[in-house]
Amino acid sequence: MAPVDYSALTPGMRVQAESDGVYYAAEVVTVSDAKKRAKAPVKVHFMGYAADYDEWVGASRLKSKVLKPKEAEAAEKKRQLRRQNARIFSLADQVARFERAKKEENTRYLDISKVYDGSSFKGKRVLVVGANRGIGLALAKELSEIGAECISTCRKTSAEMEAASKQVIKDVEVTSMDSMTKMASQITGTLDYIIFNAGYFPEIKDNLDSMQDAEAIKQIDICALGPLRCVAAMKAAGHISAEKKVPVIIISSQAGSSKWRFTQNKDKGGDYGHHMSRAACNIGGVLMSEELKAMGIPIVMLHPGFNRTDMTAKFSHIWDMEGAVEASVGAKRVLHEVGKVSMATSGKFINCEDGLQ
Repeated sequence: MAPVDYSALTPGMRVQAESDGVYYAAEVVTVSDAKKRAKAPVKVHFMGYAADYDEWVGASRLKSKVLKPKEAEAAEKKRQLRRQNARIFSLADQVARFERAKKEENTRYLDISKVYDGSSFKGKRVLVVGANRGIGLALAKELSEIGAECISTCRKTSAEMEAASKQVIKDVEVTSMDSMTKMASQITGTLDYIIFNAGYFPEIKDNLDSMQDAEAIKQIDICALGPLRCVAAMKAAGHISAEKKVPVIIISSQAGSSKWRFTQNKDKGGDYGHHMSRAACNIGGVLMSEELKAMGIPIVMLHPGFNRTDMTAKFSHIWDMEGAVEASVGAKRVLHEVGKVSMATSGKFINCEDGLQ
């Protein structure tokens, strides 16, 4: 029902209150504005009954002429929802994006569990490349929890990853085509999704006074060339083809956004290898989507959102102000978008925080 204005209710006022399907004479004891009482903010006393029968109720169980719908508020919420649904592009400014979500009470952004339904993944076979920690491990755990079969790859395995995976392929180096070919050869049966998550972001000072060209090349090798090697190996092994139209999802980052750099890196630049590698990753994904279009294989790049992982620990001082979430929440955000991947979204870069490009 529409939001109701309780401000006209005062202690001692007579109302009709429902109990077990019957309305009784009652009087208002108090009206609470506490968030925990939002659904039932009015405490009533049933006339002729002991105080033990006093109860907290909401508008659906009250009758009073002074109760009025918050029509203006309800109308504004509808307008906000229409604006949200009409948006195509996400805000480049992470802080502004998070603040807007809070102001609009954007459920999709602030509480993914309210919209996420992982049931469609039950029984699906999902390859996660790079699943030994962070968002990759969280994806493996969530997939296992919702009944999917997760095939996890890593350089070095762990007990957590083993427990969450149907199959673990270790000693995988995404910087080596031979290693990726070997990985593909160890996968049997038909896949439903391929998620490339491997990444690298070293804890280094990377600016013009401290050139890190070797590290920059390493980041590009892993984050940009890694997805290309993966897709090429999976295609050569027959795991993706005109007959096997398996969606490919590349976990990238808004770090590749030039516009966002004017906010996050304002007046300082830096982290060249990281941002260049993600920009290269994103354009690589777009090009692969064009090459595989005729085969009907969608390729989508996803920004998983700002997650509280080892990789982002260097930014822990801004986790709160930028709305960083636990990796388990980030995994749900990612899978919410993975489930919507199609040829209609192929070649697009999507922010998993708000589902916008």
